[in-house]
Amino acid sequence: MTAAQADTTAELRIDLPSVADGAALWRIARDSEALDLNSSYSYLLWCRDFAATSAVARDGRGEPVGFVTGYLRPDRPRTLLVWQVAVDEAYRGRGLAGALLDALAARASAEQRITAVETTITPGNTASERLFSAFAERHDAGLEREVLFDTGQFPDGPHEPEVLYRIGPLSL
Repeated sequence: MTAAQADTTAELRIDLPSVADGAALWRIARDSEALDLNSSYSYLLWCRDFAATSAVARDGRGEPVGFVTGYLRPDRPRTLLVWQVAVDEAYRGRGLAGALLDALAARASAEQRITAVETTITPGNTASERLFSAFAERHDAGLEREVLFDTGQFPDGPHEPEVLYRIGPLSL
């Protein structure tokens, strides 16, 4: 993050999401035009059940302007799977997505002792590819990629493959 980006994110606060944030997270995801939009109900549940492994960025008024949602993998409880990352259009280009990801990883590492982060990215989503590659680089961690779900596995029509990014080991 550059000094200018740090200045513009300084007025923002990163903390845990609450159920009251669910509608705003749904709107940010919808307006991103890049994410698979889940039902509004799922964002409410996510803010209730997975708040400990998610983060929200708030503006000076306390309104959500970005978020990262994640969960600990049941079969690998020291691995944080990042489900979605989105930033309101007015706050993009300031390094906020990276700050959210760093803050969540640091908190999850301290509380849950995570040693790896995983996410899936569709080919051509260069913003996410850059975000997670830069995260691995900032934390001096390895990065492996492999197709997790191929196009033919999606039952609801054409869907690009989901490429698994595995980042670790982390030393946060």
